[in-house]
Amino acid sequence: MKITYFKDTDTLLVNFNSREIYETKDLSENVLLELDKEGNVVSMTIEHAANQTEIANFSFNQVSALSA
Repeated sequence: MKITYFKDTDTLLVNFNSREIYETKDLSENVLLELDKEGNVVSMTIEHAANQTEIANFSFNQVSALSA
């Protein structure tokens, strides 16, 4: 997974995997969802990201599964 913020265009790109994009769906005027041939999510593009997200406060947490 890779997250890229393009400050010059205020665009946030979230790549979930490196599969080939087959189709793009508009979820709203500023949010695009890219899918592979099987309909799995490949990436998401958010335009005007500063107004729609808290990109300035981005953080990442990975939680491990608890052992039984």
